Amino acid sequence: MIESTDSDIHTTMSVPVVRHRGEQASRTTDRIAQEWPVAIVCNGISHAVMMCTPADLDAFALGFVLTEGIAARRSDVVDIEVVWHAASAEVEVTLVQHAFSELKVRRRSLAGRSGCGVCGIESIELLDLAAEPVAPGPFLSTLDPQAVARAAASLPDRQTLQKQTGGVHAAAWCNAAGEIVHVCEDVGRHNALDKLIGAVTFARASTQDGFVFLSSRASYELIRKAARVNVPMIATISAPTSLAIDIAKQAGIRLVAFARGDGFVEYAPA
Repeated sequence: MIESTDSDIHTTMSVPVVRHRGEQASRTTDRIAQEWPVAIVCNGISHAVMMCTPADLDAFALGFVLTEGIAARRSDVVDIEVVWHAASAEVEVTLVQHAFSELKVRRRSLAGRSGCGVCGIESIELLDLAAEPVAPGPFLSTLDPQAVARAAASLPDRQTLQKQTGGVHAAAWCNAAGEIVHVCEDVGRHNALDKLIGAVTFARASTQDGFVFLSSRASYELIRKAARVNVPMIATISAPTSLAIDIAKQAGIRLVAFARGDGFVEYAPA
């Protein structure tokens, strides 16, 4: 794995603004989150272009190929190299031959964006909503009852980019006690989750020994991604969608939402 350490790459930028308070207006500057096109290239073939915050792109690429089912396991990825351009980046992923062969069979193009949508699908029939069942494990039986509240209380202090810009999502990896182990941020909530899964995988941690906490709503894509890598539980600050609930139940993922203060709503028990 090779990651550029170009010091000219920044996750935020300063822009001039006019700030209004009541009848007063003043000129100042504001910090804005960077949003760059990032191409994921698998064995020399461009697979997707996503709009991302230009940070943790090696983890993003690893998480993306795992949660999209391009690679079944970490060992399917031989190498990852990030190539920086003036206002874009390419992440060159080298897959083992059998994974690349399977990708070519079912390859589809993705037009990436930080909003929602099913990109690159030409017909409803091609939409894959069948979630893999999450392998049963001991995590949920050992989960601290206050774990979700603990994660909700501590996440804001770990959201560095959010404090600067007010415009990014966070995905956190938490242990059974609700202690945050990893946090990744991005303009896209899907990207933040991919970065997190990549970071957890790089750390060689088990995805069955903790839960994901998201500073967003729970959409079906996020639950689908989590199911592919055996995440047993997802907690979100905002609401779930109906399809997110359905897929969580299908996969056996415990889904809780409106996780704020010391309460939450459980939509899909494990």
